[in-house]
Amino acid sequence: MKIDTWILGAYETNCFVLRGDNAAKDCLVIDPGLDADPLIDFLKEREWNPVAVVLTHGHIDHIAGLAALREQFPDTKVYIHTLDAKMLTDPYANLSAMHGMAFTTEPEDVALHEQDVVEQAGIRLKVRHTPGHTPGGICLYSQEDNVAFVGDTLFAGSIGRTDFPGGSMPQLLSSVEKKLFTLPGETKAYPGHGPATTIAREKAHNPFFQ
Repeated sequence: MKIDTWILGAYETNCFVLRGDNAAKDCLVIDPGLDADPLIDFLKEREWNPVAVVLTHGHIDHIAGLAALREQFPDTKVYIHTLDAKMLTDPYANLSAMHGMAFTTEPEDVALHEQDVVEQAGIRLKVRHTPGHTPGGICLYSQEDNVAFVGDTLFAGSIGRTDFPGGSMPQLLSSVEKKLFTLPGETKAYPGHGPATTIAREKAHNPFFQ
């Protein structure tokens, strides 16, 4: 797996572009951020084709770039967990209304569930439902490549906020312990904001679990 990382928008959301190998033109995008224009320019410059977008959850800072991406690449398939799917079409659910943006976009193409597998662009990712930050938050795990894309569930030295509507601290802590800390310790975790970490490092040092 080849991973390119973009930090997009005012909230500095991590966007990941995944390809099967260096020669591949098809790619899978995780979380196109608040402003996807730099990402779109990057894809066009390299003539890469985003066949799929997977959203780790439905907050505005992770989904707003989807509108521009869909406009430029209309055949791109959009995946989101079924419990967060309404956030694509409801500006109050995705928190954009409270920021004066009132963003909506078209519904998802595929609604995801626990243990689903996303196979696109030569990439295979298993869905781990990790509610707590949002009801439909997910992490995406590749056993073959020993990586997990953990959205706003887990950060280097921290965890996601739980004070937004639908958030739950007990649920988030349980999600991390049962769905992420059970992964191999050497698994590299790519969060929705901030630097990458490893599962072993977070189990040993994350202050929320000491």
